[in-house]
Amino acid sequence: MIFGIGIDLAKCSRFEKWLKKPEMLRRFFNQEEILSPSGPLTPPRISAALQHYAARFAAKEAFSKALGCGLAFDLRDLYVQNLPSGKPTLAVTGSALECLKKNCPQWQRAKIFVSLSHEKEFAAAQVAIEIS
Repeated sequence: MIFGIGIDLAKCSRFEKWLKKPEMLRRFFNQEEILSPSGPLTPPRISAALQHYAARFAAKEAFSKALGCGLAFDLRDLYVQNLPSGKPTLAVTGSALECLKKNCPQWQRAKIFVSLSHEKEFAAAQVAIEIS
């Protein structure tokens, strides 16, 4: 049974100022999501980094919409991880886990699916929460 579905769209350029201020990245992203610098930020690398952060921020928003709780948790407690295959998954910890427990009565049986996409100026994420 589907408990909730959420989707969000983020404009990549919104994260350009965050890219220049590491403290902003640390405020909204888990250390697992923060890219480590590997050389100079050339325009293609900047574009890729902006898409990376926009997609992950959209995933946080989409999760909150699927759960119906708004952003009532520390955004660092919900983060995207990639399986060895490259498939994205969501790690739900701390206050995000508490929000899941509060808003989803059968949270122990919940499976969370996430899909990320980006194209030039925009990034999108969709989250589905299924109760098995």
